[in-house]
Amino acid sequence: MHIEPGVVDGAKMAFAYVTAAGAASYSLKLAYDDIRQSNIASFLGRVGLGAVGTFVFFELLPHFAVGPSEVHFILGTTLFLLLGAAPAAFGLALGLLIQGLFFAPSDLPMYFVNVTTLLVPLLAISALGKSFIPQDRAYVDLRYSSVLKLSAMYQGGVVAWVAFWVVYGQGATAEALSGLAAFAGAYMLVLLIEPIADLAVLWAAKTFKGRGGDFGLLHHRVYNAA
Repeated sequence: MHIEPGVVDGAKMAFAYVTAAGAASYSLKLAYDDIRQSNIASFLGRVGLGAVGTFVFFELLPHFAVGPSEVHFILGTTLFLLLGAAPAAFGLALGLLIQGLFFAPSDLPMYFVNVTTLLVPLLAISALGKSFIPQDRAYVDLRYSSVLKLSAMYQGGVVAWVAFWVVYGQGATAEALSGLAAFAGAYMLVLLIEPIADLAVLWAAKTFKGRGGDFGLLHHRVYNAA
């Protein structure tokens, strides 16, 4: 998900700074809670894994431009389930920054727009996901229905933010709305694939744990109830 340069510009970009700062502030609060529960080494290790994963998802996996943005297999819920909300958030922001600095500098002017679009839905599923994720069950034991709801909430949030930025920056013109419709339709492909990817990595984590793996690089909820 990279919103095209120029969709939001000028004075309107100030709102992106505010929303990104808000997401960063809440992520810091979650980071503090995470470190208290685990330790700083585990947290930083998971942030590193999140950044590497984000770079791979955005730069190496298939992606294509549709309407006002690019369609990526973000796998945001995968990062959330394996690493925890705060490491996933910092990993997404760091991975996106590394990609912009070294591989796609044309995307840097839209960095705060893109960070908001990725992080706010992630923080939303962290806060709201408890309503449909069984708290007495480890993530490796989640059913497809729960993972699908989580992914739908995240991907729906991404599409909603892209729609907001386009209308906010360009207005609700026929051309803008047509591009948004094409983008939202293309994102259905991501929604079909991501829950399967989530379950696949959770199955791998469960198998890995059974063979003595983990090393503190996965969130405690992967193997434990809340």
